[in-house]
Amino acid sequence: MADRAAGNIRQRWPAVEVVGTYSPPVGFERDAAENEAILNRIATARPDVLIVGLGAPKQELWVHQYRGRIAAKVALCVGATIDFLAGERRRAPMWMREAGLEWLYRVALEPRRLAARYAKDALIFPRLVAREWWRRQAAART
Repeated sequence: MADRAAGNIRQRWPAVEVVGTYSPPVGFERDAAENEAILNRIATARPDVLIVGLGAPKQELWVHQYRGRIAAKVALCVGATIDFLAGERRRAPMWMREAGLEWLYRVALEPRRLAARYAKDALIFPRLVAREWWRRQAAART
């Protein structure tokens, strides 16, 4: 799928140079040797931007864990974007995207896989925002 997405990127944006793709095996994040191999592949490819599409929160946790060793200027965690670019999944209608409702479209298509994840995120996210707001308020007072 990553190779198909890369081919579509090259066709759509010829000025973008894709320097490599890799789809790790299931469970790779628990395999130290596999993670070393991934980091070596990234270092060899020397990307300016690393696109990571493992799904949330796995991609964010992986990038955070290896942030000091990722040989790229920027790492973007893009979730299903690679699926969209590869033509594996359809995007929501434009009106839903413009209204910020693409998540609802995706839940409707894959309720078993996404409903619980999105519900959990809906509970966690406001707490994270509030904690950050309180932290900034405390810092501003000192």
